[in-house]
Amino acid sequence: MIPIATKGNHSNAAILAGQLASASAHAEAVHIGAWNETPSLLFSTELPAGGTLTVHALQAAGRDGLLAVPSGGSRADLDSDPVQENPFPGIQPPRDGGMAREPVPGCHVTPEYFGWFQQVLGHTAAAGLTAFTGSGQGTARYLTERQGNDRFDDFEHAAVGSVQDISHRLLGRAYAGTDHVFRLNGPRVEAFSGMDEQLFELLMAGKAEEYRVRVHAARHARPKLAWDKKWDGPVSVHADGSVLAIRLLPGQRVKRS
Repeated sequence: MIPIATKGNHSNAAILAGQLASASAHAEAVHIGAWNETPSLLFSTELPAGGTLTVHALQAAGRDGLLAVPSGGSRADLDSDPVQENPFPGIQPPRDGGMAREPVPGCHVTPEYFGWFQQVLGHTAAAGLTAFTGSGQGTARYLTERQGNDRFDDFEHAAVGSVQDISHRLLGRAYAGTDHVFRLNGPRVEAFSGMDEQLFELLMAGKAEEYRVRVHAARHARPKLAWDKKWDGPVSVHADGSVLAIRLLPGQRVKRS
């Protein structure tokens, strides 16, 4: 687990230094495992009006961040309901001469919470995918109350039920998701965001463990970026089974260069 802090600016090196400094403070506020041993990445991106886009990156090395469950501990079960734990806030420094030191502000995931944190990360990833398809109920089932599951409970789209009318066959496979229509410099564009229909059904059924097994097995074969003639636009498929397809709406076609 590697915390990442990203910032951007349209200014100069003075702003850049300040952004990296504040990003460092944010990353330092997250400890996983041993004191001061969590690796992290810091980014500040310059977006000048008339120059070259530049990404500045800093890496903090660390020997921890691994969510290995201690001996005798329980491994995360992603098929179970989300658990809302309440770790005591603050990062605990090591003892000084046998004396306990005052915690510093931040979040410290200690080994006894590794199994729970595994579940939170797995569920949050699943919720991100179901939200990408437009499924509110699928998203809510993987979030805790503190993460705002009640905000998604009442929102749903037809692809979840028996109608399945928001789906497309892209690059030879069926995908369930939702459509978006917007203007891009004038022309009207349709975008479809979704995921592989079989994987979508697994997540909707609460079978996140089986979903992860299938995705891992096909992680090298699934990613694709190609033009789908029937869809008449570019299609991008990610290793996690998600898809984004874009096309101009009928009547606004342009020849491909």
